[in-house]
Amino acid sequence: MSDAIKHECGISVIRLLKPLEYYKEKYGTAFYGVNKMYLMMEKQHNRGQDGAGFASIKLDMNAGERYMSRVRSNEQQPIQDIFAQINDRINSELQENPDYVDNVALQKKHIPYIGELLLGHVRYGTFGKNSIESVHPFLRQNNWMHRNLIMAGNFNMTNVHELFDNLVQLGQHPKEMADTVTVMEKIGHFLDDAVAKLYKQIKKEGFNKQEASPLIAERLKITKILRRAAKNFDGGYAMAGLLGHGDAFVLRDPAGIRPAYYYQDDEVAVVASERPAIQTVFNVSYDDVHELDPGHAFIIKKDGSTSLKQVLEPTERKACSFERIYFSRGSDKEIYQERKELGKLIFPKILTAIDHNLKKTVFSYIPNTAETSFFGMVKEAQNYLNKKKEEQILSIGSKITSEELHEILDVRPRIEKVAIKDAKLRTFITQDSSRDDLVAHVYDISYGSVDKGDNLVIIDDSIVRGTTLQKSILRILDRLSPKKIVVVSSAPQIRYPDCYGIDMAKLEDFIAFRAALALHKDNDTMHIVEGIYKKCLTQVNSKDIDVVNYVQEFYAPFTPDEISKKSGEILSNGNINAEVEIIYQTIENLHIACPKNLGDWYFTGNYPTAGGNRVVNKAFINFYEGKNERAY
Repeated sequence: MSDAIKHECGISVIRLLKPLEYYKEKYGTAFYGVNKMYLMMEKQHNRGQDGAGFASIKLDMNAGERYMSRVRSNEQQPIQDIFAQINDRINSELQENPDYVDNVALQKKHIPYIGELLLGHVRYGTFGKNSIESVHPFLRQNNWMHRNLIMAGNFNMTNVHELFDNLVQLGQHPKEMADTVTVMEKIGHFLDDAVAKLYKQIKKEGFNKQEASPLIAERLKITKILRRAAKNFDGGYAMAGLLGHGDAFVLRDPAGIRPAYYYQDDEVAVVASERPAIQTVFNVSYDDVHELDPGHAFIIKKDGSTSLKQVLEPTERKACSFERIYFSRGSDKEIYQERKELGKLIFPKILTAIDHNLKKTVFSYIPNTAETSFFGMVKEAQNYLNKKKEEQILSIGSKITSEELHEILDVRPRIEKVAIKDAKLRTFITQDSSRDDLVAHVYDISYGSVDKGDNLVIIDDSIVRGTTLQKSILRILDRLSPKKIVVVSSAPQIRYPDCYGIDMAKLEDFIAFRAALALHKDNDTMHIVEGIYKKCLTQVNSKDIDVVNYVQEFYAPFTPDEISKKSGEILSNGNINAEVEIIYQTIENLHIACPKNLGDWYFTGNYPTAGGNRVVNKAFINFYEGKNERAY
């Protein structure tokens, strides 16, 4: 993606199902779980680079012995920083206490981070808060083992104010309104309630206080706690929790907006945000890893038993299509094929843009996530040429000469690596207004890759703001002197904010929105814009689940092609010598390519929850009133 956007996070839960001695004997180390968690987090590093956190719980520890550990980092390389801290601590303990080296029991008792239950998290700071206090996992501490709660998640709640007020009504005094804290306190409240009720019941059965503890752990019903806590959640989420005594859960939202996958054998139970991470780290096949159903929780009890439980009634499945286009790693079997299909399906529009002249067209891509869709695009170009060659050969028949045959067969798609990203330069760029000259040099070009007067087709996975295109990519591509630059987005036009975890919050940031606004001005229809604003105002404080997304009316007067054309005019801005055309994927083709992930609200405005409609209306109000702030 040429425009870097921050998005949702990545989670990983590992439960070792054998005693630590087992892993020492089989794999040569009791740190097997820690090592695997490091790999799981690195394999999901694409999901978050602003911070990372790790937590572990040791089972069956005696009173007075530390059983929970947590370490977090917001350093530039947070995962490496975390595990450097862990390794330093482990190595220092082993050096100072040589008797620990071959004694797993002593390692578990005295060395932190070594446990049977582990939680990892990689994070993007959706709200721009990258302080260590904002990094997951979050910890809710209590002197009762069962009431300790460690949580991390990949989520954003649209109704955090409502959830906050619910906590106040329950008698709590939350320390902040962040959705992670609010969600944790909501679950924690019903955890406390469940433990208190169980304790009271067990005492009536004649057990003393000390005897009650293991019975509470055994009888605690995680499903019931989650059902009570999550009934008012509005958002997209995959949230993981560890309880101090050893239970754990991962809960997915009812629409399946945020992803979650699980795997289990006789040694481990694992849950993560991405399937390939589990496949790679545990060397298992695609079919061994399963998707966690929407509205369900994967629950691990202290005794190692696991279960899948429906917590909330699933709604219409709206799994995030941006996961397939960009966010998730392309090494997933399905995602790889889907991205190729996106490139294939957009090829007919490319043919029209270049007037079917493949001989005078160079194909390339904007590094690096668009590479797979580029393969699909080029393969379809080859298929098209093969068909044309067959027609030419058949039309000539047996009279074809060797020279004619070679001339026909030599025609093939012209493929070049035109743009090269300078990753080191990227990290230097700051967010201030003086960075334009730096932005213009984020990409280098391969001089001589395009002949003067050629068409240049360059594919990106999506075009969000268009800032990097306008200030960098189009300028440097124009130096190659092409006749026409066709910028292809394998995704449809991004028109609406996402409020379920991706940092796309302000309407005026989107090039599609700015293009539609320019069209309203060109067509003297700004009265429509004012009317939408007034409609949005009527639903600011609405609690109605049928709240309407009025911002869809903003785009309604114009066709997608009109908005694409105006986007090209804005991005070229009169400073580009070549003709510039922007081509977007259609919604219909997106659904063909990604049939299991039909969540498309950022393209269509069809939000899967009422909270999404409230957010987009609020975003429009902010735009109209000139408020540079988030709508959620």
